[in-house]
Amino acid sequence: MSIRDAGTRAAPFDDFRDLVKNLPAPDAEALAAARARQGRLTKPPGSLGRLEQIAIWLAGWQGQEKPVIERPMVAVFAGNHGVTARGVAPYPADVTQQMVANFRAGGASINQLCNSFNVGLKVFELALELPTGDIAEKDALSERDCAATIAYGMEAIEGIDLLCLGEMGVGNTTVASALFCALFGGEPEEWVGYGSGSTGAVLEAKIEAVRLACERVKGETDPLVILKRVGGRELAAMVGAVLAARMQRIPVVVDGFVTSAAVAVVHKMAPGATDHCIFAHRSAEKAHRQAVEAMGGAPLLDLGMRLGEGTGAAIAAAIVRAAAFTHSNMATFDEAGVSGEGVNVDRAGG
Repeated sequence: MSIRDAGTRAAPFDDFRDLVKNLPAPDAEALAAARARQGRLTKPPGSLGRLEQIAIWLAGWQGQEKPVIERPMVAVFAGNHGVTARGVAPYPADVTQQMVANFRAGGASINQLCNSFNVGLKVFELALELPTGDIAEKDALSERDCAATIAYGMEAIEGIDLLCLGEMGVGNTTVASALFCALFGGEPEEWVGYGSGSTGAVLEAKIEAVRLACERVKGETDPLVILKRVGGRELAAMVGAVLAARMQRIPVVVDGFVTSAAVAVVHKMAPGATDHCIFAHRSAEKAHRQAVEAMGGAPLLDLGMRLGEGTGAAIAAAIVRAAAFTHSNMATFDEAGVSGEGVNVDRAGG
């Protein structure tokens, strides 16, 4: 099945379920060659720590001993949520559209970080005038609409070699909390945090909305069904982008709490489905640590950030690119005429 055909059946989710049955793996020969190269570079073995592991991880997905990151892009997916009418966020839904305009005008934090690190930026608006259903009372999306949005996200990654996930949507930390709770279990209070500044009655409304949403889907185990019932358009589009990146063996840098919720859906679809993903940072959102740990991840950074927009991913992209450049351009002992020997290093574990 091609990416362009995804989501076209009478039972649209079946296309994606079939897709994850035959996911491409990293190139074993490239992994072995990159490990061997690390052992010959002019440095003590393992002295660059995680950078060495990232370089080998990249080599496996790119299928070449010397990985190169030339076209990284932050893809910001924006959507609106019906649950915001319950007062779960300190800002009105109109702010989503206003922030999208700010992205396009170059005035947001993500614009400055992308410019700082020479990372591309593209913003995808997802029917902002049509908020999803209030997840406390009804499904966010129909299966057909959810599948169409996943398919749309799959088309968002053309012409890049590193995908950095970003998002924007008032109320989407509520939705992400509901997704995590439904996918991994536990109590709503364990998964709900402050988001963009929810305190007092707003925080209580957020916890109650997540509780009601999780009660509606109690017992459901299919991650795509959970996505369409308590997710959102930007989350569905990110699921599609992550799946398409895997099919094209493009590494993915995951930003924070909300983007991790989309990745969690893919993680639950099949063992190893998110091996091509690395977590950029540990969000200050309180439940992000347990979410990443549930997926076996190890974030690159811990900067106390919780903005979203792909900001953490943009910073991490610079580290990923530095890892690739150092690995691919550093001299070996033989090339430099330096005596020494090295050992292999392990995978990125991200």
